[in-house]
Amino acid sequence: MKEMDAVRITVEKNEYAKDGVHKGMYGWICLEQRVQNYWLVNFPQCGEKDDIATISIHEDDMEVVPIMHAIVNEQIKAQFGD
Repeated sequence: MKEMDAVRITVEKNEYAKDGVHKGMYGWICLEQRVQNYWLVNFPQCGEKDDIATISIHEDDMEVVPIMHAIVNEQIKAQFGD
């Protein structure tokens, strides 16, 4: 993984959910370095809406994807009522 990679969360964890981030959400890696296997990841919404969160995600809990789909983030967010 590297800075600017698009990623998708592959697990549901309370430590991420408390910040509104859930399995299936898309984000992008914000910094070029990781800290103890954690990467800083931003989870956007569409258009001018505020981002869902920018939090540290363990590299085993996400996968690199070719395209980020912010609309999916909004759909998942709505399911959880966040």
